[in-house]
Amino acid sequence: MTTVKSSEIDRFIAKPDPDRPIVLVFGPDAGLVRERVEALVRASVDDPNDPFVLARIEGEELSANPVRLLEEVHTIPLFGGCRAVLVKAGSRNIAAALEPVLASPPSDCRVIIEAGDLGRSSPLRTLCEKAKVAAALPCYADSERELARLIDEEMRAANLTLAPDARSALLALLGGDRMASRNEVRKLALYAQGRKTVALADVMAVVSDASAMALDGVIDAAFAGKTGEVDIEFGKARASSASPAAIISAAIRQVANLHKMKLAVEAGEGIEFVMKRGAPPVHFSREAAVGAALRAWTPARLLRAMAELAAASLDMRRNAALAEAIAQRTLLSLAVRARRKES
Repeated sequence: MTTVKSSEIDRFIAKPDPDRPIVLVFGPDAGLVRERVEALVRASVDDPNDPFVLARIEGEELSANPVRLLEEVHTIPLFGGCRAVLVKAGSRNIAAALEPVLASPPSDCRVIIEAGDLGRSSPLRTLCEKAKVAAALPCYADSERELARLIDEEMRAANLTLAPDARSALLALLGGDRMASRNEVRKLALYAQGRKTVALADVMAVVSDASAMALDGVIDAAFAGKTGEVDIEFGKARASSASPAAIISAAIRQVANLHKMKLAVEAGEGIEFVMKRGAPPVHFSREAAVGAALRAWTPARLLRAMAELAAASLDMRRNAALAEAIAQRTLLSLAVRARRKES
């Protein structure tokens, strides 16, 4: 078995094993896959922009012409030194192209394969996990500990510190995709530039406004109390490759927006006006669902819902195998309470 343990992946990427020149990077966290692939490329060649030292091949091309990979891997560098071949497998099965490379591995070329979420029986994953000359690097959603390290790393780079309540809120809002999480933290650091401490208000102003368009269906169904639609919309969100962590993070962002809008409504502003002047304003296709949510929830109940979602987010990181069940159960619970207008 050549799957690299999670605790050893960063060390492997920093100094790739020359005896395992073929590296498969795969998993449900597309952002983490991309980040690790880019780090491997930088560790393998001097200039990733030089086509003579880094060849890029799409999985579609290999499906049509499997021998292309073997030819590229054994091409002698024009100016000497080491080369690398980056293969973006996508949804294509490139096992036929990889088999001869595993049988005749290169000595001065690294093959980096970027793939999606491969099942245990996937031919590509099976080949790499069994081969002594290959390494398989799984990329799963960040745990609370890994997210905390990412936040610390970005805050340190920006010379900023996080207030304790801001840190807790930020942790609950991140997860599901490493690159998206890193970009959100960098956006927050840019927003707070010129100050020493990032406050809770900063987190809610910047990170909570992140777009969750792909998840609107299940989020709106939950907060509007449409219990019969939650499971259907949840299934659609999962089918579109949204992770349970990403769905719950979107729900946390929405409850923060609903709380802000509900306070404005209770201050005397009309629901329609509040939805239109939001930042961003509610899209017309969602007005009915968001309006129903604003009528069903009070500010106090929304705060309790936020706490429940944050707890679910942390619970999912601690029990990754149950993440989907936890997310679905939490959203259904919110829908039932919205329907009954219960705390």
